[in-house]
Amino acid sequence: MRNRVRDLREERGWSQAQLGERLNVSRQTVNAIETGKYDPSLPVAFRIAALFGSSIESIFQPEDPA
Repeated sequence: MRNRVRDLREERGWSQAQLGERLNVSRQTVNAIETGKYDPSLPVAFRIAALFGSSIESIFQPEDPA
């Protein structure tokens, strides 16, 4: 799954650790989400969307089928 989490975080000048604190997850989890190694749970995805004032669909997009 592709996502815009890194772009949204950087636009606000937040570190991965700062975003993790706001979401109540670890910096490592933020890194894994940003790099596509981990898809967040639905509750975390909702918290991300709420924090950035966006819809889940505008932040997370499925990968194009190969």
